[in-house]
Amino acid sequence: MKYKNNKLIIDRINVDFLAKKFSTPIYCYSFNKLKKNILHFKKSFQKINPLICFSVKSNSNLQILREIKKFDFGADVVSGGELMKAIKAGINPKKIVFSGVGKTSSEIEYAINKKILLINAESKNEILEIEKIANLKKKNVNIGIRLNPNTDAKTISQISTGKKENKFGVDEKKFLKLIDYIKKSRYLDLRCLSVHIGSQILSHKPYEKMLKAVNRVIEKSNHNFEYVDLGGGMGIDYMHNNKRLNLKKYALSIIKILKRNNSKIIFEPGRSIIGNTAILITQVIYVKEGHKKDFVILDAAMNDFMRPALYNAEHKIIPSKKRNGFSKKTYEFVGPICESTDKFATIKKFKKLIEKDFIVICDVGAYGTSLSSNYNVRPKPLEIMVKGSKIQIINKKQKLSELM
Repeated sequence: MKYKNNKLIIDRINVDFLAKKFSTPIYCYSFNKLKKNILHFKKSFQKINPLICFSVKSNSNLQILREIKKFDFGADVVSGGELMKAIKAGINPKKIVFSGVGKTSSEIEYAINKKILLINAESKNEILEIEKIANLKKKNVNIGIRLNPNTDAKTISQISTGKKENKFGVDEKKFLKLIDYIKKSRYLDLRCLSVHIGSQILSHKPYEKMLKAVNRVIEKSNHNFEYVDLGGGMGIDYMHNNKRLNLKKYALSIIKILKRNNSKIIFEPGRSIIGNTAILITQVIYVKEGHKKDFVILDAAMNDFMRPALYNAEHKIIPSKKRNGFSKKTYEFVGPICESTDKFATIKKFKKLIEKDFIVICDVGAYGTSLSSNYNVRPKPLEIMVKGSKIQIINKKQKLSELM
């Protein structure tokens, strides 16, 4: 995105033009940015040559999955629905890993029937359920065990997954016992050690600590893992202050710490691929005067974009066109939903806004539409993708009649 003659442009298209053509709120993705992110990720890890499985939970739009698949990506899924979408998008089942702590019997059976690469189990109970279904079907099933390395990712507490108090994975002691159990199983093949410590990570140091824990367990296990699934969690620069994760340093850490291991590395990136490819275009309904701040009431709400309400996530907000002068008071950008948490940001110095102006919430590609809902009986917004000067509708706006 850039300003041209004080008007915001995404690729080659004026944001105001999009807002007036389609009506707001609109999720707008840049294909060029998506392609750039994918190529940067692949280049950063080219010495490792990993299997890259896109995290479908970050964005499950079918057309986006189809575009990502063209770059030889697989998929990381955490539900039967995500698995169905990945397969419908044409992603090779042999490049799909199924994660998550609460897989149901029907989901496990579906994954086995589709012959996916791996089911990454997170408890002994789950392994027993997989084994029971495998026995009934007389089919060999490739599984991984998710290790909880007790590593603090130094990120938002609600998206931390690698500490001992989190629900994910098993500790080192249980992990080693499960290896012995699986080795005796007729239909289970242990192929993978899986790990994931959290999301929106901006330093390679938590990963180094995680890698040391992984290496220690591999050495103790005396088991040849065909795959080591290092998860995802790579963060992006939401506030545009040049704070980024150095992927090349992370790659060097993997080579250094796991150098004695011949396992194929799996990554599960989501946010780092799709997060900064999209904006949410929304219109100012009212500017409501308050005592110490003015409320900028938008036509987008927490049902459209949940991250700020869910865990106080910060997103940069910018006007679609720059006019002279700044607001006299602080602006609080809020939606129309009957919740005090329905707000996006509080900004002290912002370009002066008037009713019917359009503004943009940046970097909403990850956990934007995938967390959206119909709360307050509000239709989910339109999704479009810009390819140069072309516009493609990739998900129609819901109609109120569909919700009736």
